[in-house]
Amino acid sequence: MALPQYFSELAPFRDHFCEGFPTLCYHKIEPVPVGARIKGLYLEPALFRRQIQELAGAGFSFSLPGAHAPSPAIAITFDDGFVSNLEAAVPILREFGARAINYLVADRIGQTSDWETHEGGEARPLMDDAQVRDWLAAGNRIGAHTCTHPRLSKIPRNRAREEIFSSKKKLEDRFGKPIDHFAYPFGDYDDAVAEAVREAGFKNAVTMDRGVNDGNTDPFRLKRWTARYPTRTLGALLKKLFQSR
Repeated sequence: MALPQYFSELAPFRDHFCEGFPTLCYHKIEPVPVGARIKGLYLEPALFRRQIQELAGAGFSFSLPGAHAPSPAIAITFDDGFVSNLEAAVPILREFGARAINYLVADRIGQTSDWETHEGGEARPLMDDAQVRDWLAAGNRIGAHTCTHPRLSKIPRNRAREEIFSSKKKLEDRFGKPIDHFAYPFGDYDDAVAEAVREAGFKNAVTMDRGVNDGNTDPFRLKRWTARYPTRTLGALLKKLFQSR
């Protein structure tokens, strides 16, 4: 039976997750604002708590993307570094002994996700230096998500390389931590982009391609499942009712 397009609960994914090392992708841990145009980037804190609680209760350990952790294990990732990740997600992660990595946009720290306005969404506040340090002090990690969040395969190659290389150096200089992990903005990449990430000295990079990772997965093309609320359509409701029988 085909898997749902997005992760909202463990049951449909349990067997799939046991086939390798799964990674979940989150963005904003807050209720969907009235009038929001890209609703899938929001997840209510109560649902986030339920998801983490379910994974912890099923015996999953929490590791970093690309790690060789004993099964069952899972990586929790956040893209962009939203303030809500610190305020809403960290207390929940701490409650269940979970840790996560946040991929930061190096030139937008302490500002807003202005790239979203060009995509038809709304800009939301991003963690500042002190908040990133609080994120780290809670036992979490950070990675790079470029300097300005462009679609890397759609811009000139020299600019793409600058976005990749500079984001690593800026974050390392700013926070005094090695930055080994990278996330492709919008999940957009091609062979040249992936090679530039490798040349920059990153150990791995996550995509938005669906699936679990195993020993044969290219470390610069790690797969992730987007975590979000359940699809709210009549067809999805009927499918869920049918599966529960």
